[in-house]
Amino acid sequence: MREAMYWESLENNRVRCHLCPLNCIIDEGKRGSCKVRKNIDGILYTLNYGKVSSMALDPIEKKPLFHFYPGSCAFSIGTVGCNMHCKHCQNWEISQADERFPYLQDATPEAIVSLAKHYECESIAYTYNEPTIWYEFVLDTAKLAKKAGLNNILVTNGYINEEPFRELAPYIDAMNIDIKAFDDKFYMKIASVPGGEPSRRIAKIAKKEFGIHVELTYLIIPTLNDKEDEIRTFARWVVEEIGDDTPVHFSRFFPQYRLTNLPPTPVETVEMAYRVAKEEGLKFVYIGNIPGHPGEHTYCPKCGKPLIVRWGFTIEEYHIKDGKCKYCGEQIPIVGDYRKRHYKGMWW
Repeated sequence: MREAMYWESLENNRVRCHLCPLNCIIDEGKRGSCKVRKNIDGILYTLNYGKVSSMALDPIEKKPLFHFYPGSCAFSIGTVGCNMHCKHCQNWEISQADERFPYLQDATPEAIVSLAKHYECESIAYTYNEPTIWYEFVLDTAKLAKKAGLNNILVTNGYINEEPFRELAPYIDAMNIDIKAFDDKFYMKIASVPGGEPSRRIAKIAKKEFGIHVELTYLIIPTLNDKEDEIRTFARWVVEEIGDDTPVHFSRFFPQYRLTNLPPTPVETVEMAYRVAKEEGLKFVYIGNIPGHPGEHTYCPKCGKPLIVRWGFTIEEYHIKDGKCKYCGEQIPIVGDYRKRHYKGMWW
């Protein structure tokens, strides 16, 4: 536990947190919506600093990041808590928990960087739960990671205020931002926050102002955010505000947590989203959670040939050389060279 960043004192020993757009006003002895920032005697503390719930060596494609050091290893860590309360969260056991979660282990930023280097990972990914509510630990770790020559990756809902994001952004190399829907009613009903505009704003700032590699994920949930008009509006926004070369992942929903009443998303619906996004001008669209689907591959936007052939998180073919299509020479926006994945000397 340590004093949090980005908060102000109010009268009657209350505090206001300024980390995320909820800007929680917290009475003495109470916690913010994220469950891991607490007012103790009029001072806001972060309760999950260095508290690790999950740690793994992940293929970077699992984040998912398809255009950032393809084939590489991401040393992935998570904690507890989240500023959203999505009814379909697949990691709800940790995202809706607090520092009393029984399986937490203590870690220092130095230890995380050392482990990532030991296992020969190119990146550290802050993932599994929402990393921005682990802000202080992520910031300290990211600074050390950059000095050690590692990349930093945020897998995030993007729901953070601009000022704290701008302090963190210089140390972040890549982000996958989860756009829950393109309808604010969805955010209120399903995620328990007022709307998605802050996440969209952070996506734009990250790419346009800081040059961070940004990929977007849109999980398609039957009856809730699967209408063609909404998906078309989302795709058009990406083209106009983020860029037509931004990779977009449409993922298939499976019943989780408090949305077990809904069926898995029909494959045809995900394919519709893929088609619509292409029609709106997106060059790199992907289908997720359907292993073996041709929508997992990267295609050249000029000649149409498959350049990266994937099965799930595994790269089976790679036809990009010097950042260009091997067949027609079209420039392909891939950050970093293809790395044949390995774990401590074991090549996959």
